[in-house]
Amino acid sequence: MSTAPFVSVTWTDPETGRQGYLVVDRLVRGVCSGGLRMRAGCTLDEVTGLARGMSRKEALHYDPAARYVPLGGAKGGIDCDPRDPEAYPLLVRYLRAMRPYIESMWTTGEDLGLTQELVDRAAAEAGLVSSIQALYPLLDDESEARQRLADAFAVSVDGIGLDALVGGCGVAEAALTALDRAGVPALGTRAAIQGLGTMGGATARFLAQAGVRVVAVSDVKGTIANPEGLDVEALLRARDSFGTVDRAALHPEDRELPGDAWLETEAELLVPAAVSYAVDAAAVGRISPACRWIAEAANMPVLPEAEQLLAARGVTVLPDVVANSGTNAWWWWTLFGDVGPDAEQAFGYLRRSMRRLVGDVLDLAAAQGSTPRDAAHALAAGRMPEINERFGWYR
Repeated sequence: MSTAPFVSVTWTDPETGRQGYLVVDRLVRGVCSGGLRMRAGCTLDEVTGLARGMSRKEALHYDPAARYVPLGGAKGGIDCDPRDPEAYPLLVRYLRAMRPYIESMWTTGEDLGLTQELVDRAAAEAGLVSSIQALYPLLDDESEARQRLADAFAVSVDGIGLDALVGGCGVAEAALTALDRAGVPALGTRAAIQGLGTMGGATARFLAQAGVRVVAVSDVKGTIANPEGLDVEALLRARDSFGTVDRAALHPEDRELPGDAWLETEAELLVPAAVSYAVDAAAVGRISPACRWIAEAANMPVLPEAEQLLAARGVTVLPDVVANSGTNAWWWWTLFGDVGPDAEQAFGYLRRSMRRLVGDVLDLAAAQGSTPRDAAHALAAGRMPEINERFGWYR
């Protein structure tokens, strides 16, 4: 894969001077896919790395027998705190500025700091038909496909939208697959999760439902810990839209700790589900010797030098391009018609796909003596030529 992206755009907001970015890593059939994030400190380098990761995620879910045809990879980013009063008007102006790309090639949606509802509302205000309208010409029946996706977004499971659950279901299934292959039962395995937003919250729910004991979660206010296990459902009910938990909902035995305390929790599984670059080389020394797996629910949370140190300790990092790829895949499975607007069907299809993909990655990593990330990148690179041959790409 070329290191130079197909398109790289830096936009400066004329009203605030804040910057936004769009990077299109590659196109397939003239279209690419990748979410839009908003966070203070977002950079072009960050968005470039995320776009490259999206190309790999798309390729890893290629199934010649499926209706879903993988797209190219892209990513958008805005350097602003999503809680800032200027955040929403800034989002509208960014989408208006990116309108030519969204109309012609870039399909986007929620990511860190932004919900799908917010993206949809801002896209409409910016004059767009939809944040994924560039894909519509590739559909066999646009009207039917759009209705199917709308119906899927209307599905709720125990008070949480299906769209907010599929990503965490995929992360949990990736982790559970790794446990199964190591012969470690989920029941009694301990997990600590950084972030209780869309991805972290859903991951916590599905891990807890599988019997994993979630012993720590963190948000912007700090870490909530209980070595006997947290009441995950109570915490999810007490979250605001940014994933911050109302401390009034805590049980008496729950402890409030500093924000980075999740990292050193006695747990076999760590799930960074918030910002990128959360685990650097210095952080590795703080991770408990009990840790055996890290499942990357966030994008790019473990830095390369940290991953090398973790591998030397025998810690397996399940990379973001695999572990957190479920949301993106579910969108397209639904739109293309591989799954319908049904929660059980979606979860079943996603679990089977993740188990197969994680198995392939871990098998290749063992065979070539590499990390799972290197194996995932090799698998993606091996699938891209077939995708290019069958569907064409523009570079």
